[in-house]
Amino acid sequence: WLIAYADVRGKRLLEGLFIMPFVIPSYITSLAWARFTGPSGLLAQITGWSVPSAYGWWGIVVVMGVCHAPLAFLFSLNALRKVPREAEWAARCSGAGPWKTFWAVTVPSALPGIVGGAMTVVLAGLDNFGIPAFLGARKNINVLSTLIYQEVVGFGPSAFRRAAGLSVVLGGIALLSCAALWGLLRRGEILESQIPDRAPRCALGGLRPWIEALLWAFVAFTSLLPLLSMLAASLVKAWGLSFEAANLSLKNFAFLLGDPKALGALGNSFRLALFTGVCALVIGSAVAWVRVRRPGLSSRFAEAALSLPFVLPGTVFALAMILAWVEPLPGWRPGLYGTSALLAVAYVVRFSVLQLRASASALQQVDRSVEEAACVCGAGRWACWSKILIPLIASGLLSGFFMTTAHALTELTVSSILGALGAETVGMVVLNLEQAGDVALSCAFSTLVLGLLALLLLAGLALRWGVSRYERKEGGI
Repeated sequence: WLIAYADVRGKRLLEGLFIMPFVIPSYITSLAWARFTGPSGLLAQITGWSVPSAYGWWGIVVVMGVCHAPLAFLFSLNALRKVPREAEWAARCSGAGPWKTFWAVTVPSALPGIVGGAMTVVLAGLDNFGIPAFLGARKNINVLSTLIYQEVVGFGPSAFRRAAGLSVVLGGIALLSCAALWGLLRRGEILESQIPDRAPRCALGGLRPWIEALLWAFVAFTSLLPLLSMLAASLVKAWGLSFEAANLSLKNFAFLLGDPKALGALGNSFRLALFTGVCALVIGSAVAWVRVRRPGLSSRFAEAALSLPFVLPGTVFALAMILAWVEPLPGWRPGLYGTSALLAVAYVVRFSVLQLRASASALQQVDRSVEEAACVCGAGRWACWSKILIPLIASGLLSGFFMTTAHALTELTVSSILGALGAETVGMVVLNLEQAGDVALSCAFSTLVLGLLALLLLAGLALRWGVSRYERKEGGI
């Protein structure tokens, strides 16, 4: 509400910092909070307080809340910005005070988005594997996703049967939650503006500096300080030493950059991410065109087929991939299990829906008459795509490509079950280092992954800026 309605300064930067824990992989955020709290953590060293460690129930709940709160924030922010300003003015002109207007107009209008955000957080919590795996293992705390993982990697005589049974339970809960969310959002499309209203509606007056200070303190505490504590832990010679110049060293980074296993994991993840991005770009864009230009039962089925693997929890999807590819056809065993090929197939299947959404959103902004005019002038389907559609929707295509690539680059849940010796990914290496107790190395490798993500983000922004500049130039001509 403060970002949507109040005259807070620096809103764009605050929004970016608030959603940062959601952009960063949850297992890295878990590591950061584990290093931030505890008797030897950065918070205890700064304040001198006895701070409990994040390992345990409270740590799982808090870190999950921090990682998934941006989902509720984005849903609520969009819903509040679409509340018609005229409806609130009408209520005030009819004699309602600020509180009456808030409860009678603002809340009912934004409630579908707020509830949708809450339900999305529930779905994200069901799917999350990294946080309970990192923060609950030491305390022997399991959730359904970690229990499925333990059953699969245990390779007992009944491991797959038990894992399949647990997967049915978890997948059923996720699908029921998704159906409830869809129903709520469909019923909630009332009393809203088509274009979000970003202008402030409430002046904070003398309270503005205090509220801004609280907002900045909140994002610093939840987004910045844990990451700084992880960076500090990666620089000290041994975990537990104070953060002083005599205890600082780059030996952890030097060891990782010379370790074939770590470099191999970075290479595997980069190749898998690039392959996933290219395949999803083709598949997602093709399905998006059919969905937008040829709506019908078959196109809706194709959209649902691409959406289902992303909606299902990662552990459930990974187990389904194992059972499906052990023997896809009677008598045919391709031998993909335990190889990077199965990981590549799984990544493409799971993340293509991200490209579908981005491409569909871009295609909806291009009028059908543009393609019809090209066909009348004799252009074939390929010429229409290469000379007209792709230049017009290039920004949307690039957004989907980089989003898909970033998800595949840092994925943990699917690769922890499908990965094998020689096919490790960055998420698996961080998990193995943490489980082995190599705190400094796990923090250093997580810092390298964040640096790689930052470079990918900068490359995406630079490419989008270049494409947008070209589109503006062509539009001017």
